[in-house]
Amino acid sequence: MLDSVKIARRQSEIRQSLAELAAKDSPSEDEVRSMEEQDREYRQNETRYRAALIAEDTERREAGEELETRSDREWSDMMAGFELRQVALALDEGRQLNGQTAEIVAELRERGGYRGMPVPLEALEVRAGETVASGTPDPIRTTPIIDRLFPQSAAARMGAQMVNVGTGELEYPVVTSSVAAGWADGETASVAGPTVYSTTDRPLAPDNTLGIQMRITRKSLKQSGAALEQAVRRDMAGCMGEALDAAVFLGSGSSGEPTGVFTGASGWSITETAINAAASWAAFRAAVVRFMTANAAGSPDAVKLMIRPEVWAALDDTYIDTGTGITEWDRLVKNIPARNVVMSTNGLAAPTGSPTASNALLTTNAGGTAPIFVGMWGAVDLIRDPYSDAQSGGLRLTALSTMDVTISRAAQLEVLTGVQD
Repeated sequence: MLDSVKIARRQSEIRQSLAELAAKDSPSEDEVRSMEEQDREYRQNETRYRAALIAEDTERREAGEELETRSDREWSDMMAGFELRQVALALDEGRQLNGQTAEIVAELRERGGYRGMPVPLEALEVRAGETVASGTPDPIRTTPIIDRLFPQSAAARMGAQMVNVGTGELEYPVVTSSVAAGWADGETASVAGPTVYSTTDRPLAPDNTLGIQMRITRKSLKQSGAALEQAVRRDMAGCMGEALDAAVFLGSGSSGEPTGVFTGASGWSITETAINAAASWAAFRAAVVRFMTANAAGSPDAVKLMIRPEVWAALDDTYIDTGTGITEWDRLVKNIPARNVVMSTNGLAAPTGSPTASNALLTTNAGGTAPIFVGMWGAVDLIRDPYSDAQSGGLRLTALSTMDVTISRAAQLEVLTGVQD
């Protein structure tokens, strides 16, 4: 039993006893002493009761945090036992699935329809302990509710969140009104208003399907063995991550692609500022000030910046004072931490024009809300095609994933154009 409950029961007993003693017109000396002792105990118990509540509240919070992430950890542990090799052999030879792989596939089939073999997104990620050409990777930590993006993803580093959608569409209502307070001008005057409280919807719709086709030769099937699982997962994860990164920022909104941040900036009312000058900390500082005046950021270190590597080279080669050796890049990272600066050639178009210039993007996480949402419907649908390469004994695999991109508040993003390098 909790200490607070024990103390509360004792307090109830003391109150009942004091009520009986207080009802007597002429209590005896023993009864008077008993009332004094119980009154003193009652006051001491009040202090103990408050201390017990504080201690138990801390324990509840710790237990709540554990319960919140326990299912996520259990799911991650279960995903660690998923073998893509079993899926490849089942599609190629018709071999039966077994173990955790069979359980996961069965559960995914119950939640949605798949023409081929359903594969969870986590199964395409390189797991800890698997060696690749560049060494052992360090995947991004999985947070509660939100699925992780691929390692080294520019979208993830810029604060985008991957949202898994079961079926249908998902909408994020965002407040667009400016409700303001006002003082009454006099004793009988009315206050300001009324002001309309309005919102706009940021939908995620299953209108865009990303597909990956992989041709596996008979030699690969027979020669690689268990290593084929890691090779297929690495290739699919890298291909999907690259395509998704490009779509989040540069998606054309046509030919099956979702609308990216740069393409849909005007439609989403994202501020677009033309720099048309050499890259400098002053240009980025002005954008940070606009974030802060719009209450989207409280300080420069809350802002994330995405630039081309050419812009970094220009900033690092521009000296404020040759005597001190301080460059524009030094001034920038003094205010915006280097960990918040993302250099990408996949999410930003190559510099063009004369002098060459490119775009830049600033984002901020305001009130715990991500600036960009990337929706994914269900799991990756892996479909087998044994007929196209039947003459050579090969196998073709198609991985389909339905995705979409939207933003939260336009005030959390700003596009800078004409940043010269």
